[in-house]
Amino acid sequence: MTARGSSADHPPGPEHPLAMPAFVDHARLVVRDLPLVSSWYQRVMGLSVIERRPSGETLGVGGRPLLTLTTSSQAAMAPRNAPGLFHTAFLVPDRAALARWLAHAAGHQVALQGASDHLVSEAIYLADPEGNGIEVYRDRPRADWTTLPDGMVKMATLPLDLQALYDEGVSLSRGETAWGGMDAGTALGHLHLQVSDLPQANGFFRDVLGLDIVSTYPGASFFSTGRYHHHLAANIWNTRNAPRRTTDMTGLGTYALRFNDASALQTALGALDRLEIPTRRDGDTVSLTDPFGIGLTLAL
Repeated sequence: MTARGSSADHPPGPEHPLAMPAFVDHARLVVRDLPLVSSWYQRVMGLSVIERRPSGETLGVGGRPLLTLTTSSQAAMAPRNAPGLFHTAFLVPDRAALARWLAHAAGHQVALQGASDHLVSEAIYLADPEGNGIEVYRDRPRADWTTLPDGMVKMATLPLDLQALYDEGVSLSRGETAWGGMDAGTALGHLHLQVSDLPQANGFFRDVLGLDIVSTYPGASFFSTGRYHHHLAANIWNTRNAPRRTTDMTGLGTYALRFNDASALQTALGALDRLEIPTRRDGDTVSLTDPFGIGLTLAL
């Protein structure tokens, strides 16, 4: 299964989340049944295998790695109230790409969990075979976003007309012999995390890593750089006061933030050192564990 073109043919525009001072670059999931989950991401999500190693597989679109799946015989299924992943969010280039994916998913009778118009985006929600949450979404142009008087980005959760989007996807797909996978330019637009303490999350992502809080919702905060609607989100809806995640759990093992702005990375590293948060350095990559027990890497 191949994507339409390569990522090199679709460099991110100046308002794309990957063009911001820092962005989510990659995520790694720990799974119990690697062949099952990998084949599902290839068949349903349209990702392609970029690299295979004894420890797992890296999948992506157009040559861009987005998701690594690793497995362990010691991995225990994470309880629903464990800190970790709420969903990975795959950003497709436009509404047409979202419509084509929806038509493909419907043709394979993929169970959806929801669909929302968030004002800044249109999103469809589902889960992989081991229950890891997924969002597939497209952004509206930033000119259509609303900035509130307090500087926050206005978002909402309104119904999305799935039938109209599906009809559009069927029309666009007519005449194609087979679905070719996710469109090139698809990226990991954001990650939404489950955390145990929201003030602690605010303190870490804003005050240590240097992300801005751009929106809030009861029990959730949304963080970004460059005034994107969010690169990271954190909620306590299922996990308030839960103990830290352990390394032998399935689900989100690590996630990566990449910096386009070297000074922003140095500021974050300085804050980590000042607060004596343990880090490990491997060349230009700095690894640590976030306050909720999830692995995190920072790099240029």
